Amino acid sequence: MTHDTLPLDFTELPEPEMRAQALAFFEAMKTRRTIRDFSDRAVPRDLIETAILTAGTAPNGANHQPWWFSVLGQGPLRTQLREAAEAEERAFYEGKAGEEWLDALAPLGTDANKPFLETAPWIIAVFAQRRGGPNPGDHKKNYYVSESVGIACGLLIASLHQTGLATLTHTPNPMSFLSEICERPKDEKPVMLIVTGYPANGATYPAHAASKKPLDQISDFR
Repeated sequence: MTHDTLPLDFTELPEPEMRAQALAFFEAMKTRRTIRDFSDRAVPRDLIETAILTAGTAPNGANHQPWWFSVLGQGPLRTQLREAAEAEERAFYEGKAGEEWLDALAPLGTDANKPFLETAPWIIAVFAQRRGGPNPGDHKKNYYVSESVGIACGLLIASLHQTGLATLTHTPNPMSFLSEICERPKDEKPVMLIVTGYPANGATYPAHAASKKPLDQISDFR
């Protein structure tokens, strides 16, 4: 079997510039914080579209691109989303999670109340597609779906941060209600909600979240 190829568009940078760019990106990304206090201030739709296009460049299994981003602006669906999510969250905090999980969450100060699901201007519901393919109408098996969607979500969050927007990842469990609200097929799995917009005046984040492991606690070189 033959396959077509294209020439790689690659510009090699001098090592000092490589280091400068790597450090600049690190310095920018380490200011990213997960917040829960969002302003309802409008954010232009094209900024969200560009971030999603960036996510769509993620490496993925067989180039099937097994993701779907269902974007919800402010409106009645958001109220429905909050009600469904908070119902799951109440069950979670009232015992479903277990003591160890709740103890781990305690320093973050989270609870079942999720006002940001109505306040923030945009929520991106991310779905993983078990079947699909590179072309519209394909219904082939997708490969490395979780890995591919995870990478795409990372790029999406980084793009939104670089754009100047705050983000929150929210994963109520289970999330089957998302499929109905977003009218997505049953062979797609809801993965997460990415809430985005401007921080509210006086927004804060948990001090616990500022502690990041140093290099020697997250890597080794052999």
